[in-house]
Amino acid sequence: MTPAFRPSVFLSLLAFCCCALLALTGCGSHPPQTAAANGGFARTRGHHRGSSEGITPATANAFASIEAATQLQVFLDKENFGPGKIDGRGGEFTRKALARYGRAHGLGANLTTADADLARRVPGLANTRAFTDYTVTAADAAQIGTIPDSRAEQGKARSLPYTSLLELLGEKFHAERAFLQKLNPGKNLASLRVGDTVRVPAVDAPLDVPALPQHGRLLAPKPQFASRTVKINTREKLLDLFDADGRLLATFPITPGSAALPAPPGTWKIVNMASLPYFRYDESMLNYGVRSDNFVNLPPGPNSPVGVLWMGLNKPGIGLHGTNNPETIGRAASHGCIRLANWDAVKLSGMVTQGMTVRID
Repeated sequence: MTPAFRPSVFLSLLAFCCCALLALTGCGSHPPQTAAANGGFARTRGHHRGSSEGITPATANAFASIEAATQLQVFLDKENFGPGKIDGRGGEFTRKALARYGRAHGLGANLTTADADLARRVPGLANTRAFTDYTVTAADAAQIGTIPDSRAEQGKARSLPYTSLLELLGEKFHAERAFLQKLNPGKNLASLRVGDTVRVPAVDAPLDVPALPQHGRLLAPKPQFASRTVKINTREKLLDLFDADGRLLATFPITPGSAALPAPPGTWKIVNMASLPYFRYDESMLNYGVRSDNFVNLPPGPNSPVGVLWMGLNKPGIGLHGTNNPETIGRAASHGCIRLANWDAVKLSGMVTQGMTVRID
């Protein structure tokens, strides 16, 4: 039977779509935002008023698509099945993360981003919030600095910090910078200041670099994780973490070496783990795998070539580590190591320990 057309229901749905679009684009009148204690995180959505004139079904559908993709990416990120940088599109790594999440949680191997019934099939997805508002703090601004051009001068610096608030917010909220700009039309995110409020993905664990152990501090072993195994799939560019019974616990996108210096296949062990490490920059080692006396010790920071975390293997010069360019993960080469986005490297470091097995295929 064909449902009867009810004008009141149609108008209510149209009004809902219009208000949702206005919430994303920042149009209409906004109530005052109150910064929460955790670094200006405002969890209140607020109400938005504005005219629905000019809002078309296509525009409303475009917003719904962006929100649904972001909601899925935020959900997968929270569940430790990394979708890569959050971009509101849901590409290759979102699809791979969803498929692995489905298998790991007994939801079948056929979960896809094109599934119209996905929110019903995946428990918790429908209740995941896609966006929130964040107010830039003085603590954020204190993390911004400059980086010398040459490696020699970088070696004399105290740190390799973020160079803009936009860069910081991208890493903090695991997001593509261009997507952040898209979420905040009318705002120049390259000129952010303390007190500015921006719309961001509502990730569960924003990256907080000052809260990490500082200056290359070695992380304490976690014996309860010793029986876990990390498997590196160089073809799919994914890192999978398994428990002792072979149950998949987490998946993260990676850059596994290059054609010239591929990640070394075989079975290895994690021998050390350091937060905000110093990095011995040796071009001979990086390009040819041969250690030389011509090197520079680079200071720690999110713009270090190894990012904010190092997990060294019992293969000299090789480790699992962060990066200074998270938007290239899975799409660029490394020098034999396994690179992750900084936020994923930090997550992984809390789930692994020294002595664990790492298998590179």
